[in-house]
Amino acid sequence: MDALKTYRQKRDFAKTAEPEGATPSLTPGALRFVVQKHAATRLHFDFRLELDGVLKSWAITRGPSADPKEKRLAVQVEDHPLDYAGFEGTIPKGSYGGGTVIVWDQGTWSPLIPGSDPHDGLAKGELKINLEGHRMKGGYVLIRLKPKPNDRTPNWLLIKERADEHARPGSAAALVEPDTSIVTGRTLEQVATGVKVERAPPPKTRKPSPVPLAGGGRGAAEPRARTATAFIPPQLCLSSDRAPTGHEWVHELKLDGYRMQAHVHAGRTTLYTRSGLDWTGRFPGAATGLARLTDCIVDGELCALDEHSRPDFAALQAAIERGTTGALVFFAFDLLAQGATELRSRPLLERKQALATLLDPAPEGVRYLEHFSAAGEAVLRSACQLGLEGVVSKKADAPYVSGRGAAWMKAKCRGRDEFVVGGWAHGPTGKAGGRLVLLVGAHRDGRFVYLGRVGSGIAEARADALLKLLEPLRRQTSPFTTTPSGAEAWVRATLVAEIEYEGFTGDGKLRQASFKAIREDKDAKDVEAPTEPTRVKDDPASPLPPREGPGEGEQHARPQARIVRPATPGLTHPEKLLWPEDDVTKQDLAAYYAAAAPRLLAYIAGRPISIVRAPDGITGQLFFQRHAMRGQSSLIHQVLIRSEKLPYLMVDTPEGLAALAQLGTAEIHPWGAPVADIEHPDRLIFDLDPAPDVPFTSVIDGAKEIRERLKALGFGSVCKTTGGKGLHVVVPITPTADWPTAKAFAKSLSDAMAADSPARYLATMSKKARTGRIFLDYLRNDRSSTAVAAWSPRARPGAPISFPVAWTQLTAKLDPASYTTRTAPTLLKKPDPWEDWEQMARPLP
Repeated sequence: MDALKTYRQKRDFAKTAEPEGATPSLTPGALRFVVQKHAATRLHFDFRLELDGVLKSWAITRGPSADPKEKRLAVQVEDHPLDYAGFEGTIPKGSYGGGTVIVWDQGTWSPLIPGSDPHDGLAKGELKINLEGHRMKGGYVLIRLKPKPNDRTPNWLLIKERADEHARPGSAAALVEPDTSIVTGRTLEQVATGVKVERAPPPKTRKPSPVPLAGGGRGAAEPRARTATAFIPPQLCLSSDRAPTGHEWVHELKLDGYRMQAHVHAGRTTLYTRSGLDWTGRFPGAATGLARLTDCIVDGELCALDEHSRPDFAALQAAIERGTTGALVFFAFDLLAQGATELRSRPLLERKQALATLLDPAPEGVRYLEHFSAAGEAVLRSACQLGLEGVVSKKADAPYVSGRGAAWMKAKCRGRDEFVVGGWAHGPTGKAGGRLVLLVGAHRDGRFVYLGRVGSGIAEARADALLKLLEPLRRQTSPFTTTPSGAEAWVRATLVAEIEYEGFTGDGKLRQASFKAIREDKDAKDVEAPTEPTRVKDDPASPLPPREGPGEGEQHARPQARIVRPATPGLTHPEKLLWPEDDVTKQDLAAYYAAAAPRLLAYIAGRPISIVRAPDGITGQLFFQRHAMRGQSSLIHQVLIRSEKLPYLMVDTPEGLAALAQLGTAEIHPWGAPVADIEHPDRLIFDLDPAPDVPFTSVIDGAKEIRERLKALGFGSVCKTTGGKGLHVVVPITPTADWPTAKAFAKSLSDAMAADSPARYLATMSKKARTGRIFLDYLRNDRSSTAVAAWSPRARPGAPISFPVAWTQLTAKLDPASYTTRTAPTLLKKPDPWEDWEQMARPLP
């Protein structure tokens, strides 16, 4: 089929200087776009995107806008030939499209969602694109309107993406104010009054290497000039659970950034990702610094550094999103070529010596990555203590060989690998509106295997961004070889996520997994399932002393000796005793938080928290903290709440819990509502607080009575110990009511119980009247009130935790003192008694 048949039928090329167009073909390089300002019968702008060897074209009457609120009508017209992108001149009157044309903008484009197929977007009527032009930049979407009976051609809307640094709200017409050609600098009038029809040269679009698209098309990266040599597939590492030993190995610190191959030629730099994408346009500062070198090809890692000069991948992504990449650092670790001399066949240490000489002195923003010849395990321990990712060990006399091989080995302090997203769900409950959970896997022996669920590390804003990436990838069936349960939606296995984790469970699923980032520089087809990815074995043993916890009704025996464990990276004074009588140190607390992270974070993530700190141990002074303090770790988030003057604390990652341990946090108290909907609580707390003379069996009876009263009203509930003699009954509710309504509901139920059994309960805080009775504390359900989190430790003797229990466990044998940070290893091996508890939520009357 001739894609240009309609275009040619409408034109008489004996009269018009427009190009007739050769047979459409796929040319190498980036996909181009052009916008031509066209003074025909009516002034308009012609918007054209290269695809399948032609220019897909739309006529936009008012021109494009950078204001996301402006929806510009775009009438689709016939496909144009590729060489039309360079046309600038006058079409004779009486001819089709008669009038004057200038090239108003030009550049390259790519799908806004990496890996998505633009053919699908065109077919579905929603094409999301990213433009790299002189005037049009960033994300846009073309949306096809429902056809009307009199429409001869499809009508679309062109809209600027809201979440875009190039968006300009409130400036609807500012983008089209420039009226000159981007190629010749002439106005329409200057072209129209010329002596003859001017033919501008073809646009000098600088083309990077091709980027594969789903569906077999071509994508685009930032436009850059090609260097004299082609991209070289990089040498890659094998994973190991330990750093190799021997004099034949040298070791480099493993950096957490983007692997980049820098080609410097004639004062220009091209930066390629590990898969060959040209990302020079994303990192102009690094490219400028490297361009000061003589011609060479350098292998390295581009990183953002935190205040301690440690690589921070989250900061790197944030810099890219904001377009503030000038402070990034390029760590050079290998030299593949220098001038016309090929170096890949030379031994590693010879290449590194040549690289060190080349970088003496190094340009600004470029650093030479040193290597160490000490024992690999010693280097790895040092890296872990510095809070780094691990080490890369390399054979000193080996050549540079593209692909994965045993000459380079990587060992990590904590598992951190790429996995491919195959589906998603919400919450622990699977209900819409809950916490986003990714279903991930990887390739193993030619199969795409399911490796577990990842919900930690995905806050509300990040969840929205992930769903925007996932929605266009929907499919009807599971992409995994074996179909896991609990999925809400399946997606094509093209999106690569970087996940941090503590190892694997006995059935081969990720343990304590936390989402870190989307890796658009990685190809999903290359993601292999790790074999021994971490230094943690499959046995989910506790980092605390290996004691079996007491059974129900047994008293907790204090250990006679404490086993010294390796310190958590970044933890100062790990030996400090926080629970002195129980021999529990700051390191023990950090280890408990790491072990309990999946369950604890499921209860507190995304919510403001207050904390009880015991910097000198629980026998010293305790501090109740709601707000951030100066010098606080960035791993503990600060969230502003409407009507509150100071930001509150929030933690949603295992690293955040480690930062709390560093502060000596002995208790964590979350709000009853998430930050995303802070005015509508999604849980109620009934706190049964007994007088000292009330037996625990009476507290159990009270909790059961609350459960029955709630059940009669149609509500489900769960129960947990408080770390003392009390119990909490927790009620999941649909977040539709405000705080006064929630508090009134809790008060009415408490008042009813106190009225029916005044000898057993009271609903007032009077200490004098509490003797022999249980205080039903409904005040936990006020807007800024909190209650201790499930799985949180308590600043009390015995190092107890607030532990979720099943209703069947509420018997006379239940001993709250048996639930401690030391018995946690046994407790964590058992099924979660609260699994799917939020599924019981219903709205308050």
